[in-house]
Amino acid sequence: MKKGWFVVFTLVLIAQLGYGQKLKTGVLVIGNGNNALGAGFQSAVSGVKTILLMENQNFEMSEIHPIDKNLSSGLEAEFLKRMRKAKGIRDTSKVYIDQTSANAVIKTWADSTKNLTIVRTGEWSRLKRAGGGWSIQLSDGRTIRAAVLVHADASGKVNEALLLPKIKENQWKAMNYTDNLYRTSVASGFSMHNSSSNVLSLYDLLVPGQENLVQLSPDQQSIAAGQSAGATAAYAAFFDLKTSQSNLKKIQGELISYKLSILPFEDVVATDSNWKAVQFIGLSGFLKGTLSSGQLRFLPNREVSTEEVKEPIKEYFYKAQIWFEDYKGPQMTISSTLDLVSKIGNKSPENTLAEVKKKWKTTYGFKTEFEPSRNITRREFAVLVYEYLNPFNVNVDSKGRVVR
Repeated sequence: MKKGWFVVFTLVLIAQLGYGQKLKTGVLVIGNGNNALGAGFQSAVSGVKTILLMENQNFEMSEIHPIDKNLSSGLEAEFLKRMRKAKGIRDTSKVYIDQTSANAVIKTWADSTKNLTIVRTGEWSRLKRAGGGWSIQLSDGRTIRAAVLVHADASGKVNEALLLPKIKENQWKAMNYTDNLYRTSVASGFSMHNSSSNVLSLYDLLVPGQENLVQLSPDQQSIAAGQSAGATAAYAAFFDLKTSQSNLKKIQGELISYKLSILPFEDVVATDSNWKAVQFIGLSGFLKGTLSSGQLRFLPNREVSTEEVKEPIKEYFYKAQIWFEDYKGPQMTISSTLDLVSKIGNKSPENTLAEVKKKWKTTYGFKTEFEPSRNITRREFAVLVYEYLNPFNVNVDSKGRVVR
């Protein structure tokens, strides 16, 4: 009898100790769909303590927006790779994503991911502001305090608690060059309207008048969108900043370092050795893609005309105006490109030529021969301009306009 009472007393004591417990985290993600999955994992791998709060036991992978229709990269590509491995099929094969297998893969993945805590069946009763951050009261009595909240909830409960309207417009937009908004992209490749050439702007994740809140559309479930939201939230939490102080270039750079395509070039994917340079040059608009049949193509082997690069380079660099006034050739050659980057970057043309010749096949991985008089390809141009000028270091505003 005494032993029985001791067991009961111990259980009651444990319950009382748990009740009222306060958990502190950098980023809190609420949701259990594709958006929440991407946000939780990216925030954690970006080095910020993250809690992913799910009201259900399992993730619910979207069947309305199946992953296999996307131009997958980043965490989404990693998830597909893990799914194929779990099912014992080849890396390039299409994989059927059933909820049971997907959740088993996610659990194994999460268990090996530092900084990530998943709270399942975490019902909550109150969500409110707490200083500059957030506080949420769980039904079991615990309280979570977070610096930044990623709202990936599809039930409407978070909207109701915070008096937020439902997102009316699509966060994902069709890629186009009629304005410069593509320069503010933080994710790409989500399939809608039979096209994967869609992008997501950083500024569509932020809620006007709501600091340290990153919101995702429940009607557009995407691991890539979640990944961009996770990086945005992690940036604010890590540097102790408000989300209105988000640094677009830092966040884009972080996402590219985790192999997320910021622009949806179908013909230069993350496994390509020059993918990073193509992404950065694509964001600058120096070389624009070609839209056809719902896909955006970079056309890496096409030659570069002077006309297509002249205006965007002049927009970024004052010195380019003088150079293009002097250069009369209709096509850019390897030699003229090296002269351009040398003049703008204050480098010795002779030394630059010698460096590039040495790196041509070893460092850059080009299959072509180094012939300075030859017309340069878009792939070669992207790599050389990225290395010697790196226009990505030039800031742009929320409309994608260059800020000098």
